[in-house]
Amino acid sequence: MDLGIAGRKAIVGGASMGLGKACALSLAREGVDVTIVARTRATIEAAAEEIRAATGARVTAVVMDITTDEGRASALKACPEPDIVINNSGGPPTGNFRDWDRDAWIAALNGNMLSAIFMIKDTVDGMIARKFGRIVNITSSAVKAPISILGLSNGARAGLTGFVAGVAREVAKHNVTVNNLLPGDFDTERHQSNTRAMAKVQNKSYEEMRAIRTAQVAAGRFGAPLELGEYCAYLCSVQAGFITGQNLLIDGGKYPGTF
Repeated sequence: MDLGIAGRKAIVGGASMGLGKACALSLAREGVDVTIVARTRATIEAAAEEIRAATGARVTAVVMDITTDEGRASALKACPEPDIVINNSGGPPTGNFRDWDRDAWIAALNGNMLSAIFMIKDTVDGMIARKFGRIVNITSSAVKAPISILGLSNGARAGLTGFVAGVAREVAKHNVTVNNLLPGDFDTERHQSNTRAMAKVQNKSYEEMRAIRTAQVAAGRFGAPLELGEYCAYLCSVQAGFITGQNLLIDGGKYPGTF
């Protein structure tokens, strides 16, 4: 299927590895010019070269923290009129809510809620003017099925979800969509780190905890990042213009509910 977005321009946050890089790769395969952002020069430049080699697309690497005002400004300087924005950033630390002070909460809210809101604020009016826009927020399946040690993430991402529910319906008539992708267990560096944290809490080995988590997924495996990348690319397509304000779970059937 031709997704109809060749020649469009995208900003992808947290794109040096994992789900962010997968989204950038899938968009680049569709002919999108991608500006990828992450904090570490070596990994973001390596990701840019990998995507260029795989797709032949134009890839611009920005070495900044996308959750800061300076990082967003740098991304928008590199890509002033994005047609597509993928809001993605690393999650806050795991732990027990009794140990988190106000500073920990403010950092989590900034990283996983406010930074995405401000990026939407900075880009959505241009999309409206051009009559095309696709905004995808990579949140977490924990928005739908909270995980206790991810309390900071649960709270911050739920706040973003509530915000998106309103703004998506305000801008839909301009062919601008805003959706959230809720990844479950994907085999990424972040997932491996969380598994180690869970293993420590439950006094198990990493291998034991990984086996337990795998068994909880109906598909019997963890997701490959590119599976989410391809879903993300579809949400950015011309064909997906009637999908907006949705929280789209992609978890291999782990969530047990009907709705």
